[in-house]
Amino acid sequence: MATSVDIWTVSSRGQIAIPSGIRSQLGLEDGSKVLFLLEEDTLLMRKVNSETFTELTKPFRKAKKKINEAEVNQLIHRMRR
Repeated sequence: MATSVDIWTVSSRGQIAIPSGIRSQLGLEDGSKVLFLLEEDTLLMRKVNSETFTELTKPFRKAKKKINEAEVNQLIHRMRR
């Protein structure tokens, strides 16, 4: 997949439009799901389908049985690394 770089303006409602070329490359259609990950000043957006959602949430489902609510933030930071 080719690398794409575009600059867009955030609307007054906090919205941005995903450029059509990027939507096409990712196969994003009306109703597609995306995941946003914020790391300091970098925002990563990833297309999510049922397979990637299962893959992304697997560590959380496993850990759910082993941790308490207070440890959730620590788990999130470990998974980001």
